Amino acid sequence: MRKVRQNTIWLAALLFAFVHGSANAADDKAALVGLKEVKVAYDIKEGDPKLLLNRLDIIDETRQSLIQQGVTPHFILAFRGPATKLLQTDTELIKPEYREQAIKVAAKVNQMSSASGVEGFEQCAVAVREQGTKVEKVLPQVRVVGNGFISLMAYQAKGYAYIAP
Repeated sequence: MRKVRQNTIWLAALLFAFVHGSANAADDKAALVGLKEVKVAYDIKEGDPKLLLNRLDIIDETRQSLIQQGVTPHFILAFRGPATKLLQTDTELIKPEYREQAIKVAAKVNQMSSASGVEGFEQCAVAVREQGTKVEKVLPQVRVVGNGFISLMAYQAKGYAYIAP
């Protein structure tokens, strides 16, 4: 009898936690109180296309979540370092095993380029030089800037939050 009662109590507690937890869905209300818009400059360096695609998906999910919560996003996605090779129209410099995923990265950039809240994509020209790629081979949705550090500094000076995922 005691064992049955313990199981019943445990089951009731579990059911209460489930019902109570689902009634309180996760949100960002506390952090977003008083905000109508947010400005963010993302510093993206990921050279593995699968991981880069994942980061782009999460940034896009963040953008959509902000909009759903009534906050207008203003996102700049700045690429440098190893990510540079994955933003090229010429796949010769991309490792053969990465090429299929790199095509998916390009498709995601293209999709996001027209999305509400995405102000633009930037590619650092210094990184282009250092990675051995060419400015004229950068995806057409991506603006090449002289120096990604200077660009990121300028965005921060203009009130953009800096995030390096």
